[in-house]
Amino acid sequence: MYIIDMINAGNTLMGLSGVMASFSFKSLGIATIVVSIIGLLIGLFLGLAAKKLEVPVDETEAKVRELLPGANCGGCGYAGCDACAKAITIGEAGADVCPVASSDIHLQIAEVMGSSVDASEKMVAYVNCAGTCEKSKVNSNYYGPKDCKLAAGIGGNGSKACSYGCMGFGSCVKVCAFDAIHIIDGIAVVDKDKCTACTMCVAECPIDIIEMIPEKARTQVACSSFDKGKDVKTVCSIGCIGCKLCVKACEYDAIHVVDNLAKIDYDKCVNCGACVKVCPVKVIMEQPLKQPVEQIA
Repeated sequence: MYIIDMINAGNTLMGLSGVMASFSFKSLGIATIVVSIIGLLIGLFLGLAAKKLEVPVDETEAKVRELLPGANCGGCGYAGCDACAKAITIGEAGADVCPVASSDIHLQIAEVMGSSVDASEKMVAYVNCAGTCEKSKVNSNYYGPKDCKLAAGIGGNGSKACSYGCMGFGSCVKVCAFDAIHIIDGIAVVDKDKCTACTMCVAECPIDIIEMIPEKARTQVACSSFDKGKDVKTVCSIGCIGCKLCVKACEYDAIHVVDNLAKIDYDKCVNCGACVKVCPVKVIMEQPLKQPVEQIA
């Protein structure tokens, strides 16, 4: 009798297990269907929302953006190449606003915009200082931050006696995205081949000794001092003394001494080298169009 009851109980349990299993499979199937329906509804909702909120793409702007170099350097005056492309498209900026792009790219952008642009001359940065560690005298020991702007804020010009010369701390180097400027022998030197004329170094220099000059220019005055000749000589062996011999030697009226400093008018300069030959301190330098940056200093 006991055995018969055990068998009946086992059969009952097996029956219940079958019912539970059947119920579990049914519940799982219902849950799967519900989840699938919810997923389908969410997908439809997101699709409709994306279509409703879609921002129309300006094809012209996209083409202009594709032509821009993607440097995002800010040299054009806008916050990156996307903003520059938008400005060109809406007519806020010209097709040649990007200083990094070549003349060919400017022409292609103008073609996309249905406008015209003059082939602009490529410019490069130039540091108006030749006061290397050997030529520039030291008047103090500087222990402040190795940053040109911070040093200028403290006062003075680092450890150099010339208040107009390159400090050599390399703030310009830090902002150059193209590895086109380096500190060599205590002064910043620009590699013309790498310079894209983004003007970031010009904006960063706190004493304004970096300027943009035509790439083809071979003659430069490597000094920024406005002091009189005798005062210049006390702090730098190669500084401009304002003697005006270069002015007399130039047949093209391309160089003048203003505030004791010789300045070249590159619109008139023909790279004849006459001023280079007569400069008594050799601060007017003639450089080839192509030259390794290590040799410039």
